[in-house]
Amino acid sequence: MNKCRWALSSPLMERYHDLEWGVPVHDDRRLFEFLVLEGAQAGLSWSTILNKREGYRKAFADFDAEAVAAFDEARIEALLVDPGIVRNRLKIRAAVNNARAFIRVQQEFGSFDEYIWRFVNGEPVHNAWTRHEELPASTRVSEIISNDLKKRGFKFVGSTICYAHMQATGMVNDHTIDCFRHHEIKTRFPRTLDFSDER
Repeated sequence: MNKCRWALSSPLMERYHDLEWGVPVHDDRRLFEFLVLEGAQAGLSWSTILNKREGYRKAFADFDAEAVAAFDEARIEALLVDPGIVRNRLKIRAAVNNARAFIRVQQEFGSFDEYIWRFVNGEPVHNAWTRHEELPASTRVSEIISNDLKKRGFKFVGSTICYAHMQATGMVNDHTIDCFRHHEIKTRFPRTLDFSDER
């Protein structure tokens, strides 16, 4: 059974690849989870973050945005000595800040899901990469998302982080075409639009 090359680096990465990566996410709590985790990944490997995912779940109130938005300075200081997460002050503060911005988006659009998926007209984009090296680090769409999030007060949401978020939440299907998950996801979540000329 063929799989994306990066999935074979560890059992944890393989499980994430086989069950989650590229599957469309429409639950706000999960979307906030990936926003926190992708921000934490900046400058680090995704495997590092996956290994700390349970630590993040405990530290950030099971990714309840309202709970995280209420974190005070004492809670932030406690997180700075929590070995279960990446102990980076800027990233921790960004997660709390982003929870507050996340809630503002929910209030404006009804849900973060409604807001973020409009950038791909509500449909997953299925790419057709033949090699892992072809995958972009960012796209025109991720740049637009990044700029919009920044205007709304979000931190650690550069274009590359936004594209990783799009991949993780299934806004784009970036499994290579020889990977068994590419066909599975495309069949379960067919697209109606082609964004291939907009990268």
